[in-house]
Amino acid sequence: MPKRALPLHLPSSNMLSMLELIKKLRESTECSIGDCKKALDEAKGDFEKAKTVLMLSAAKTAAKKSARETKEGIVATYLHSNNKIGVMIELLSETDFVAKNAAFSDLAHNIALHIAAMNPQYISIEEIPKDVYQAVYAQAEEEVAKMGKPSKIAKDIVEGKVQAYFGAQSLLSQSYVKDQDKTISDLMKEAIAKFGENIKVARFARFEL
Repeated sequence: MPKRALPLHLPSSNMLSMLELIKKLRESTECSIGDCKKALDEAKGDFEKAKTVLMLSAAKTAAKKSARETKEGIVATYLHSNNKIGVMIELLSETDFVAKNAAFSDLAHNIALHIAAMNPQYISIEEIPKDVYQAVYAQAEEEVAKMGKPSKIAKDIVEGKVQAYFGAQSLLSQSYVKDQDKTISDLMKEAIAKFGENIKVARFARFEL
């Protein structure tokens, strides 16, 4: 008597779709498969909402770890193919274990590459010298005064212009050159969540002929 073929249990299209979304989300955020699945469940399968969920989660994790001391890290370099732009960056971590991780080195390399491309002048807006900030603020006030706006609206415009000006010059505020949907600050927060340690850009230098 011929044997009956056993029925094949193929994954449903919905399951395949979810697996593809998890893979895509993991590639986009570098978060764990478990975190990606949890975020997609919370977002009811909406990819963009899931990215936001992961970003908010990373921000909370970064905030909790921001006061922790960073004594370890690496110095990484990037040299552009034309040999006319070079960057050196000091990226800090809490432990030597994380500092020796290949993914940590990749992070430092990618930030150095970003610095080569976008030429930030400061690490963050908070580190801008007071006299420089005041000079730009005064110039913005002069420009906005000519608009004849009410004082409160004028002040908001001035502050918006100053934040936009220095945001474009500050590393952490810049849109990541490899993914314009996230800033370097977002990239750092994702890394902090991934490694479970506080991570900081201590300093950088950019050279160009």
